Amino acid sequence: MATEATQTDAPETPEYVTYRVEDKIAWVMLNRPQYSNAQNYRLLNQLDDAFRRAVDDDEVKVIVLGGEGKHFSAGHDIGTPEKDSQFERERKDLWWDHSNKGGAERQYVLEQDGYLGLCRRWQAIPKPTIAMVQGGCIAGGLMLAWVCDLIIASDDAFFQDPVVRMASPGVEYFAHAFELPPRVARELLYLGERMPAERAYQYGMVNRVVPRAELRAEVARIAGQIAAHERFGLALTKQAVNLVEDLRGKRTAMDGVFHMHHLAHAHNQLTTGHLVGGLDAKAMAAANKKQAGEG
Repeated sequence: MATEATQTDAPETPEYVTYRVEDKIAWVMLNRPQYSNAQNYRLLNQLDDAFRRAVDDDEVKVIVLGGEGKHFSAGHDIGTPEKDSQFERERKDLWWDHSNKGGAERQYVLEQDGYLGLCRRWQAIPKPTIAMVQGGCIAGGLMLAWVCDLIIASDDAFFQDPVVRMASPGVEYFAHAFELPPRVARELLYLGERMPAERAYQYGMVNRVVPRAELRAEVARIAGQIAAHERFGLALTKQAVNLVEDLRGKRTAMDGVFHMHHLAHAHNQLTTGHLVGGLDAKAMAAANKKQAGEG
């Protein structure tokens, strides 16, 4: 069952996100496996539509977010043929249109709504959310996993934020030092290496690690156990933990780092003429594979 099209989606827009409900669990799946579920803005809008649909359905008690294919998500789309930052998009917060703006304003406005804004909106969903992660969870993929309440990973999953190569201090939803001890967060960023699921589990960033073949069944089991609880109690419990995170400074820290992120974009544009320092998707993929010893 597909998500409904957004106002800015043309009729021919692919189904980037699929949606189905089974046993009070909404299964929301990223559906760009040919690009390792890289996130263009139409995918993110469809994802928001799917989350809204799950929130509005009183029969849904738990939301699972996963990705079709080999990888959970390779992050933000920085160079596929379907990259769409040039288009006007349906805005979720009360920001103006980015597409007719110039300078640093254009990217700041786009990412304030389309990246940081959406992630904060999803992190506040009142129903429990579970990220079902297999393969790569890279850069912007971390943002989608981190907004979920639980992360269940396959034993072949890995987590990575290599954007320091782009002279940026990590992705826009900067939860690194809340998800990991500060020194480990620095390592993740400075080195840009893959963190295996088992190591992420040791630091508490991942709740369970299971064999790839058992991933969906384990997620369904955990989601079913949660779904047995009363809806309002789950919502209040989620709000309580979110409150504690904010009291520890999570929101304020993210605001500060988001501005640093856009200073980096502006610096890159001035010095290289390119938002990400001239590193396109192929260059980043090649660097990642070389670092991982795959090529």
